[in-house]
Amino acid sequence: MAHAVQPQKPQQHGLLSLLNSDGKAHPLENTLAAVTLVLGLVAVISAYFTHLHLLSSWAGLFGIGTGAWGQFISVTTGERFVLIIGLGAAALGFFLGMAHGGLFGGVLG
Repeated sequence: MAHAVQPQKPQQHGLLSLLNSDGKAHPLENTLAAVTLVLGLVAVISAYFTHLHLLSSWAGLFGIGTGAWGQFISVTTGERFVLIIGLGAAALGFFLGMAHGGLFGGVLG
């Protein structure tokens, strides 16, 4: 009965308990998930204003990059869930920003 006595793990509450469902801390993966979500929100919100196409396309592009890297190194399902939501928003903002003028629209040539 060696498994009967195990030390108690400290309980986490809030968002970190959803992201770190295995009980271990993943600061890099959590940071990438949060950055991807923020960049995705910036990209998709700014995409609805056509004159902000530079912001939406660049934020979307960086959001896609951080989200792809986060998916590559993610450990838990909670991290992957947040990354997919952020990736979808970043891609939508990127594509709408590209349709409204692109990465360099009007600035270079």
